[in-house]
Amino acid sequence: MEEFIEDHHTPQLASVSKPAPNFNVDAVLKSGEFGKVTLEDYKGKWLVLFFYPLDFTFVCPTEITGFSKRYAEFTALNADVLGGSTDSVHSHKAWLKDLGELNYPLFSDMTRDMSWDYGVLLPEEGVALRGTFIIDPEGVLRYALYHDLGIGRSVDETLRVLSALQTGELCPMDWSEGKDTLGKA
Repeated sequence: MEEFIEDHHTPQLASVSKPAPNFNVDAVLKSGEFGKVTLEDYKGKWLVLFFYPLDFTFVCPTEITGFSKRYAEFTALNADVLGGSTDSVHSHKAWLKDLGELNYPLFSDMTRDMSWDYGVLLPEEGVALRGTFIIDPEGVLRYALYHDLGIGRSVDETLRVLSALQTGELCPMDWSEGKDTLGKA
């Protein structure tokens, strides 16, 4: 992967409060068919974008199915979900035979450009860290969480942060829907 870094474009570098890096990647769509997904497809909605390391692993299916089971809660917040890894769409489709249908697409970042731009790529291994990003309806990155490969993320926390961002107000530690905010940001 050293040649990847040497021969690759300068990453767009995902930065909170800046426009999210654009992407145009292959995906297994909700229908189960192959297609493309772009950042532009989500304009006007909130997007919860997450990266996971690899198909056919142990922690990843708990997250992927967890987001799918809670998908209605995201759509109730005018949000969509998009997950993926550096695996191929063919690997995703084969894995979905075990996982079952999902309520959102799985993208394939075989070029590793998207992982590179969002700062989650482990170039030595060619896989993405677990990264979770929330992008607002105008395409601005509002939240970024990166963590190591062995720990699954919390769908509850992702929903909590999405709700907090949508208030447009200052939200104290452990804020949740229905609790008082600290006023306008």
